[in-house]
Amino acid sequence: MGIITLLRHGRTVANAGGLLQGRVDNPLDDVGHQQAQAAAAAIGEVDRVIASPLLRAQQTAEYLGAEVETDERWIELDYGDWDGQPLSAVPAEVWAQWRTDLGLRPPNGETLEELGVRVRLALEDLAGQSTGHTVVVSHVSPIKAATAWALGVGDEVSWRTQLTTGSYTQLRVDGERRVLASFNTVPPLLPSSDGDGLAGDPRASWRD
Repeated sequence: MGIITLLRHGRTVANAGGLLQGRVDNPLDDVGHQQAQAAAAAIGEVDRVIASPLLRAQQTAEYLGAEVETDERWIELDYGDWDGQPLSAVPAEVWAQWRTDLGLRPPNGETLEELGVRVRLALEDLAGQSTGHTVVVSHVSPIKAATAWALGVGDEVSWRTQLTTGSYTQLRVDGERRVLASFNTVPPLLPSSDGDGLAGDPRASWRD
C-alpha cells in the first residue's frame, strides 16, 4: 500500500487578494511560508516529494525536507487571459456554464477536462510505483482532480469541494483500490480560510 499526500501550496499575495493566479509564478507571502512550515510538521516523514514547477509549490515543497522532483503534470490550470485577474473579471454566466461544462476553455487557456487527463496520468504512474509515502505539492484544480480520481467520479465533483492554502488531502492506494483518507486537512494554528475574505464566495475555491 502507498500513501499519496496532496499538499496545496501556501498563500501568495494573489491568493490574499482574491485573484485567479493560474500560471502566474508568484512566491509565497509570509503567511504562506508559515502555512508550508506547519503543513510539513503535520505531515511528518516522507519518502518522496513531487512538486509543480511553479515557484509557490517549489517553495512549499522545500519545507518537507526531501529532494524535490518536478512534474509538469501537477501545474495549475491555465486560466489564459484570466490569469492574474480578479474573480469578478469572469462573467457570472461563464461561472454558471463552467460548473456544467468540463470542456469550457478560458480564452487562450486550458479546460478542466484537459487538466483531469494529465492529473490522472500522473496518478496512474504514482499508483504503479508508490509503496511508501509520497507528497505531491500542487494547486487547487489538480488536487480536486486527484480527489475525483480516488473516488471514481467525474471532475464535475470539483465544484462541490473547497481547498484551503496550506491544506493537505491524503489518498491510500493499494493496487486498483483507491481510498480518500482525508480531505482539506488544515494543520493546527492555521486559519480556517485563506485569509482573503472570500471564504463564502463559491467562486473562491477556484482561484490559485
